[in-house]
Amino acid sequence: MPEEVKFTEDELKQVQDIQKSYTDITNNFGQISLTKIRLEQQMESLNTKYAELVKNLTDEQEKEQTFLDGITEKYGRGTLNPETGVFTPNKSE
Repeated sequence: MPEEVKFTEDELKQVQDIQKSYTDITNNFGQISLTKIRLEQQMESLNTKYAELVKNLTDEQEKEQTFLDGITEKYGRGTLNPETGVFTPNKSE
């Protein structure tokens, strides 16, 4: 059986430093992974909210177009002053 050899204090310190470095790196990977998961969850939430806003915009544009079509049919083409409520028909009509 081979004879046991004891590491020097300097060698033992180097081994401990290497082990500590691996532990620190592993912990950092864990922290980064958790941060990445949280960011992905936030992105999913933002994408959902964005899609809702796009739908709201589309719905509002459709309501606007329906309103404009009805007003144009009723009054013809022209300009509305939204502050006074006065509609001025186009001269060509």
